[in-house]
Amino acid sequence: MVWRPTLPTKDGARLDVRKTYKLYVGGAFPRSESGRSYVVNDAKGKFLANASQASRKDARDAVVAARKAFGGWSAKTAYNRGQVLYRIAEVMEGRHEQFSAEVAASEGLSIGKARALVDASIDRWVWYAGWADKLAQVVGSSNPVAGPYFDFSLPEATGVVALLAPQDSSLLGLTSVIAPAIVSGNTAVVVTSFERPLPAVTLGEVMATSDVPGGVVNILTGSASEIGPWLAAHLDVNAIDLAGVQDHDEATTLEAAAAENLKRVRRPADEDWTESPGLSRLTQYLELKTVWHPIGI
Repeated sequence: MVWRPTLPTKDGARLDVRKTYKLYVGGAFPRSESGRSYVVNDAKGKFLANASQASRKDARDAVVAARKAFGGWSAKTAYNRGQVLYRIAEVMEGRHEQFSAEVAASEGLSIGKARALVDASIDRWVWYAGWADKLAQVVGSSNPVAGPYFDFSLPEATGVVALLAPQDSSLLGLTSVIAPAIVSGNTAVVVTSFERPLPAVTLGEVMATSDVPGGVVNILTGSASEIGPWLAAHLDVNAIDLAGVQDHDEATTLEAAAAENLKRVRRPADEDWTESPGLSRLTQYLELKTVWHPIGI
C-alpha cells in the first residue's frame, strides 16, 4: 500500500493547524515545567487558546536566563541596542495583521482600532530605539569640582528587571514596560496579562527573530498574583515594575518583599498607554556611576 499525503478537499477544507502557546525563556519556547495550562477566551468569552501557566520554577529559570544575558547585553554599545530595538519594530510590521487580529480578539476591539494600537506599539519601539544612544547625554553630566580633575556621572543599567505587565493593554502597554527597561542595557522577566496573553507570546516570537540575544527578554504567561511574590522576593532581581497589579494591598505586599534586597520599585498607577511615554521609565532602571580622572594624565 502506497502512502499518499492528505490533500485539501474540493471545497478547500484542510487540517486546522493550531498554535501552541508556550513560554519564552532564554531564547527558547518551553512549556511550563509544571505542565499546567489555562484557557484563554476572547473579550466575548469565546475560546481562543490554551496558554502555558508559568510556575515559581519557571520564574526562577527566567531570572537565571536574564542574569546570564545581562553582561553581554549591557556591554553592547547603545547604538547597537538601538538597532536591535528597531529590528523588533521591523519584524512586528511584517506581522501586523496577526498582531491586529490578536489584539482585536483579546481586547474586544474592532479591527480598525486594533490596527491603530499595533501601529502605536511599533512606533513606540522605534521611539525608544531612538533614545538608546542619547540617554547618556541627557541623564549623565560633567560635574564642576574644585581641583585638577575631570568628574563625570554616567548612567549604567541596574540589572535584571521584573515586569508585571498591564492587565488591560495586551500589546501597547506591554511594549511600554519592556522597551524602556531593555534599551538601557537591563534584561527583563515579564509576566503577561493573565486574560490577554496572546499578543505577548507573538511578541516573544518576534524577539526570537529580531537579533535580541536569548535571555534579554523572558516572557511568562500566567498569574501575576502567583508569580509576582517570588520575583519581588528574588535576590537576583534588581528592580520590579508593578504596572499589572490592580490591588493596592497586593502592591504594598510586593513592595515590602522587594525591600529585602533594596529593589527599585515602580508602583502601579492609572496610565493612558496611548499618551507620550516620557522618560520616567527610562530613568527608573538606571544607576549613575561617577568617575574622577586627573587632568593632564
